[in-house]
Amino acid sequence: MKMKLSEIARVVGADCPLAEGDCPTITGVAFDSRKLKPGDLFVPLAGERDGHEFLTSAEAHGAAATFIAASKTPITTNIPQLVVADPLTALQKLASYYLLMKVNPKVVAITGSNGKTTTKDMTAAILSTQYHVVKTPANFNNEIGVPFTILSMDTNTEVLVVEMGMDRPGQLTALSGLAEPDVAVITMIGEAHIEFFKTRDKIADAKMEIVSGLKEDGLFIYNGDEPLLRERAEQVDQQSKTFGLDPDNNLYARNIQAFEDHTEFDLSKWPDLHFTIPVMGEYNVSNALAAILVGRRFHVKPESIQSALSHFDITANRTQWLKGDAGESILSDVYNANPTAMKAVLRDFSEFPCGGRRIAVLGDMLELGEASGDLHASVAPALDPDKVSEVYLYGDEIVTLRDALAKRYPADALHYFKKGDQQALINALQEDVSYQDMVLLKASHGLHLENVLAALLDGDRG
Repeated sequence: MKMKLSEIARVVGADCPLAEGDCPTITGVAFDSRKLKPGDLFVPLAGERDGHEFLTSAEAHGAAATFIAASKTPITTNIPQLVVADPLTALQKLASYYLLMKVNPKVVAITGSNGKTTTKDMTAAILSTQYHVVKTPANFNNEIGVPFTILSMDTNTEVLVVEMGMDRPGQLTALSGLAEPDVAVITMIGEAHIEFFKTRDKIADAKMEIVSGLKEDGLFIYNGDEPLLRERAEQVDQQSKTFGLDPDNNLYARNIQAFEDHTEFDLSKWPDLHFTIPVMGEYNVSNALAAILVGRRFHVKPESIQSALSHFDITANRTQWLKGDAGESILSDVYNANPTAMKAVLRDFSEFPCGGRRIAVLGDMLELGEASGDLHASVAPALDPDKVSEVYLYGDEIVTLRDALAKRYPADALHYFKKGDQQALINALQEDVSYQDMVLLKASHGLHLENVLAALLDGDRG
């Protein structure tokens, strides 16, 4: 961005403390004073600590100006101050103005219980073959991250691909209203945040909020394999298209072949083209289908879509293959977990060629609320003793999965460790895992299976 401080003051309804000729040009925004660059506007936000406490640091890092909450005044600082009712609201108002009045790109908004980051990356790669595209960095997908993404655009941006997350009702309504998307995408409905929403129906209602800001001539793209979305899509006035694995969808995949480091598939729409994506899993094929539909909306040629998907850049892809100290192959996915994602990964893991044993190490899936026990137990059918030889379970919530598996796995192939007994889990795995074995590690980040991963990698086996 590049805006005079006086213009920003007018946008957010603040008095500019400097004369027009003395106003600096703001070239960016920052809410972390440590990452602030000279010329940035500092936005002090409320978090574990009040952002106003870091004004000295912001000044030291070259802040050109700062928002100040009216409730915090008077504050002494050498940085020019724009006093606003709420810095976050002012940030969002500034982002909306910059988006619509300064850049005015086409906007693609993407949400979903799983897959939104990967779909964002695929979509941006496809559109970048013909347009100047900006996408959400990392997972900056909330009420802070979305305006930050908008304000990071160059004025020559033609398409903005913005990821939108949510953990409460009304959040996507606000984000969609801010971005006013031309295309809105829902990848899927899972169980993420069900502790707060109670049912998948309510999660679907919250995800559907993404269409609240969709332009009248916009396009709604959603996973047609999900009945909850098909039902709700009937109430959407804008044009809609579906993707999925069912032939009833506008776009569906055929001949899916999953490998350890890539997945291949065909489309009925273009039978002469064979697609390869550099990520594992049938679930990522669905993400690719969503991105393909966006690409076609923007008239990207099929061959360009095929090429872009074959080598797109992946943001913070935490599912990765590593080699353990004993020579075992480790599929690490230790930063996020919910029942839908866990079952999907287990299905793929169970089919990968393996010279030794397949060993699943699974931990609690958090934020599942009252349904936690049933949802953990629901993973049991995805574990076949003929394909996954041994299962290690870690945590307190996952005990119901242990009980469900006890009917199918012999006692010496099913291992359970309470939360807090992580060292015992590590010791057992280090003693058990050997060359040619294949190990899956998956749990919510709160279980800290990254410690187990580190122990399997570093070679310290006592």
